[in-house]
Amino acid sequence: MRARTLVIGDIHGAYKALEQALLRAKVRDEDTLIFLGDYVDGWSESAKVIDLLISLKQQQDCVFMLGNHDAWTREWLNARDASPVWLKYGGQSTVDSYSGFVQEDMDRHIDFYNTLQNFYIDAKNNLYIHAGFSSMHGPTSETYSSNYNWDRTLWEMALAMDVRIKKDSELYPKRLKLFKEIFIGHTPTINYDVDVPMNAVNVWNIDTGAAFTGKVSVMDIDTKEYWQSDGVRTLYPNERGRNKE
Repeated sequence: MRARTLVIGDIHGAYKALEQALLRAKVRDEDTLIFLGDYVDGWSESAKVIDLLISLKQQQDCVFMLGNHDAWTREWLNARDASPVWLKYGGQSTVDSYSGFVQEDMDRHIDFYNTLQNFYIDAKNNLYIHAGFSSMHGPTSETYSSNYNWDRTLWEMALAMDVRIKKDSELYPKRLKLFKEIFIGHTPTINYDVDVPMNAVNVWNIDTGAAFTGKVSVMDIDTKEYWQSDGVRTLYPNERGRNKE
């Protein structure tokens, strides 16, 4: 049985959904797991999500991207200074999830957050990044590091592409030519009335709206087979989830 590379979309504190999606994907020790970020902010179990990710990292090959919500949470953990904007858009649920944590546990999570990557390029020249990049020379040449976890133009460009423009054409966007495939999160597919991973040109969006009414998704990057949790709202029926940005 072949070892798989599985990419996991945004989670937003939905521990039950993440656990369910991984179980349905029948994750094995030999699989590589690549998480696209936004592990926290939204549902009530953000700290528990991080505990699970730390545990997975100890068991098998895992790669973790830094999402914009993770960056906010990292700032709070390091400085205990909570941005009012962050608290409004899911941060309060994350703060609450750390209730009862002793400093040793907090330090363990801080260590995890400090290892998160802005992007990852695998041996097949696939790019994994939370949001995107704007430089035509690729993410290594990005002028504004915030684009790694905030950019939406990469996805918007892919959606707007005329499928008649071939990859060898001078009209094909240079950003998209750089990689075999690009895997992103950040922009929920439910914004387009879709609750499964979306593909546009060579970009795959795996954020299937777990922060709101959607699901947590896991996808095999080679076969494009995917597995999903139930709708997160059904797993947390007494909670509201996160406000839209």
